[in-house]
Formats: sequence, structure tokens, C-alpha cells
Amino acid sequence: MNDSDPTIVARIAAAMRSARRLLFITGAGISADSGLPTYRGIGGLYNNEMTEENFSIETALSGSMLETAPHITWKYLHQIENSCRGARFNDAHAIIAELQDHFEVCVLTQNIDGFHRDAGSRNLIEIHGDVHDLHCTRCDYATTVADYSQLEIPPHCPRCHALVRPRVVLFGEMLPSHAIQHLYQELDQGFDLVFSIGTTSVFPYIAGPVVQASQMGIPTVEINPSDTQVTHFVDHKLRSGAATSMRAIRQAYLAL
Repeated sequence: MNDSDPTIVARIAAAMRSARRLLFITGAGISADSGLPTYRGIGGLYNNEMTEENFSIETALSGSMLETAPHITWKYLHQIENSCRGARFNDAHAIIAELQDHFEVCVLTQNIDGFHRDAGSRNLIEIHGDVHDLHCTRCDYATTVADYSQLEIPPHCPRCHALVRPRVVLFGEMLPSHAIQHLYQELDQGFDLVFSIGTTSVFPYIAGPVVQASQMGIPTVEINPSDTQVTHFVDHKLRSGAATSMRAIRQAYLAL
């Protein structure tokens, strides 16, 4: 189904009319319209396949592998970044940023592509980090790169020559405490409308805010062609792509 149901869109727009604070929770699906593959937010490159070294992609992209065999982890980080290279944010990202002119907007994203930041979202929680932010594993060296084309793989610190890594959450690693704290602060303030866009919501910190809002009687919206962990909790479900849905919602809201 490519078209957003106009009746559901109208209901969402009506809910927005009485809202002040919006929460957008986003996953890989919001970046699909930018041409990015959707394997858990980092590319549909490895679905059900082992790597050349006969590891699962979760093992290759784990914190423990980075420690013991950084060349393997960096090989697949480089492949993932390369699959995203040249892509840019789409209408869904742009419209969410644009809504900051009308609402207090918070974006909680699992994506590491940086598109929300590029589109101009200011109150942004990148819970899994951004693949373009790099830092030294030993000293305080940090940098942001446009892409990995100029990096040696694996890269080393220009100051102390220790391993450099991206500021992303690898499998088996803890979520960044500052991001969790930011999320709790936002949830404590409350929201008037919660959107879940392009995420299967398998992680409790992604599904939780939707479920909690639903239980509190706060309107909830899901934009996802498929059913997910939160589908049966939400008030409004659009089974179309993120960009199509957000364009329809913006048009309906501005028409009110």
C-alpha cells in the first residue's frame, strides 16, 4: 500500500492541532526513501548470511570483536558506511525538522546515518550514535568525517597511534549514558503525541515510550508497511513509506 489512508491522516492532523510536544521515534525505515538498506538500521547487506570470516554480522560488529580483531569490525563498518555514501536525508527527515516551527519536537533515532542532524533536527537523541563521529580508544582525540574514503582501515589516532573507532553502539555494548539521560528528561516532561516511524520496535527503549503513551491515553501513530511490536498499541497506523506518510500528514495539518 503506497498511499496514506486519508481518513487516518486526517485524524493524525486533528490530534496534532491540540498537541504542543511531539516525540518522533525512528528506525531504518525512515531512511529507506534515501536509498539505504534496512538491516536493523545499518544496511540490508547481511540478512541471514555469514561474513567472509564465517561470523554472524552481529559478532563481526560487536565490541568484543573490535577489541580482539579490529580489522574485521572496521571492514564491515567500512562496507556499511560505503553503502550509505552519497545518500542524503529525505522528505520525512526534513518535515520532522520543519515541524519544529510549530511544535516542541524531540527525535529519538536508532539510525547511525546522521540524516536527522543533517536535516536540522535540534532536539535529537541518537541512541546508537553516528557513524561519522570518530574518537580515539585511548586519548581524547575526536573528529567528524564526511565519509570513510580518506581513512586507513582500521584507522589509528594521529596523536597516540591507538585504535580509532566510530561513536556508535556496537553489538554487546552499553547504550551511551548521556543519551539515556536525555531520553528520560524528555519523557519526564511528557508528550502530547508520539510517532513511531520505520522501526520494528524490538528494543524496549524504542517500544517503551509508545506503549507507555498508549497506556496513558496519549495519541500514538505508527508509520510502517509491516506490523511491529507496537502495532496493536497504537491509535493510528499508516502502512505506507515514511516520506509518503509525512508529506500527507504535513499537507493535512497545514490545511486545517
